[in-house]
Amino acid sequence: MKSARLPRLSILQVFNISFGFLGVQIGYSLQSGNTSRILSALGANVEHLSYFWLAAPLAGLIVQPIIGLSSDKLWTRFGRRIPFIFLGAIISALAMFFMPNSEHFASLVPALVFGAFMLLFMDTAFNITMQPFRALVGDMVSDEQRNLGYSIQSFLINTGAVVGSLLPFILNWFGVANTPAPGDKVAPTVIWSFYFGGACLLISVLWTAFTTKEYTPEEYARYHGVSEESQKEKVSFIEVLRDTPATLWRLGIVQFFSWFALFMMWVYTTSGIAQNVWHTAATDSTSAAFNEAGNWVGVIFAAYSLFAAIYALFMSKLADKFGRKTVYMYSLLLGGVGLLSMVFIHDKYLLLLSMLGIGIAWAAILAMPYAILSASLPAEKMGVYMGVFNGTITVPQIAAGLLGGVLLSVVGGNAVFMLGVAGVSMLIAGLSVVFVK
Repeated sequence: MKSARLPRLSILQVFNISFGFLGVQIGYSLQSGNTSRILSALGANVEHLSYFWLAAPLAGLIVQPIIGLSSDKLWTRFGRRIPFIFLGAIISALAMFFMPNSEHFASLVPALVFGAFMLLFMDTAFNITMQPFRALVGDMVSDEQRNLGYSIQSFLINTGAVVGSLLPFILNWFGVANTPAPGDKVAPTVIWSFYFGGACLLISVLWTAFTTKEYTPEEYARYHGVSEESQKEKVSFIEVLRDTPATLWRLGIVQFFSWFALFMMWVYTTSGIAQNVWHTAATDSTSAAFNEAGNWVGVIFAAYSLFAAIYALFMSKLADKFGRKTVYMYSLLLGGVGLLSMVFIHDKYLLLLSMLGIGIAWAAILAMPYAILSASLPAEKMGVYMGVFNGTITVPQIAAGLLGGVLLSVVGGNAVFMLGVAGVSMLIAGLSVVFVK
């Protein structure tokens, strides 16, 4: 079926499509920067932290393909992606309220168990929300504007990450206590950050829901050159996997090593710089030094997100000029150098230099694979293949979670060396881009 050209959207329209991702990323960054801190406060050993983090990728591996397939076939008066985005936002906000308060439910279940379950619910809900955002850009943005669409999404994600990462630090600056009160486990800066993040998530998702009108089945069929029947046709998951475009699997190699690196960074940065910069034990989670290190991790994570947001503003033009593959490859290589440099830095301010390379890599990871992939996917299966593609994000995180404790023992229990492992993995990811066509 011959397709009509997708309408050229205004910058504001492209912005509104992804605006909800701003709030989602505020919540996701709070989770990334503070989960190890919360779980340590609830009693988790540093050697076991990576096992708790397995909840996130396992949830994504299961949930995202289901949500993708469902949103491909379920058309409602509110659209087909937006209902899932809204549902996930509500569950995410609730989980963000409960997780930092896990200790108060100890009469029901052990605080650490409750915290682990809230992490699972939170990340499941984030996955329900995030996956349709990726497909929504593919649905509504033409190929000529696709670099722009995913670059704006990357910009919003990283702006949200800056806010989420800095929240505990900012609240402490305004006088909110950064150490737990006597008898408590989690610092008030973390608790109030999660409250604020949940509110931002709901507000931003509502903005996208009310400002974005998805195409009707008739319009979608006309713009994408598919029949309305094919959009409703039931397809088995085995058939989906059998017909998966080769580009997805090749990108999967790059994704494996880049997300393995990111997972290691998120899990071990707090413990690593607590040991390497603050010279305190990674197990001393209630000490002032450890919590200072935790706040500084928020600052440097905000820094790499800020660098990523700035880079995202120029990335679409660089990709138009030099090609998506070239920009993707060199961005990942710079990220690998940034991660490796953290092993040798003992000054907290110098860590900001490391974040420059990591930020450039992060911006590319959030945009380039999706821009490359969406151009090669059949329009009527955009959602499900975006969900399958999420497996290239979750599988490496599962592998990192299972291997994290083993690798930590190999490097002598020094968490900062795990950032070196992450750097090597990111360099391999950059070199693997040459296999993508």
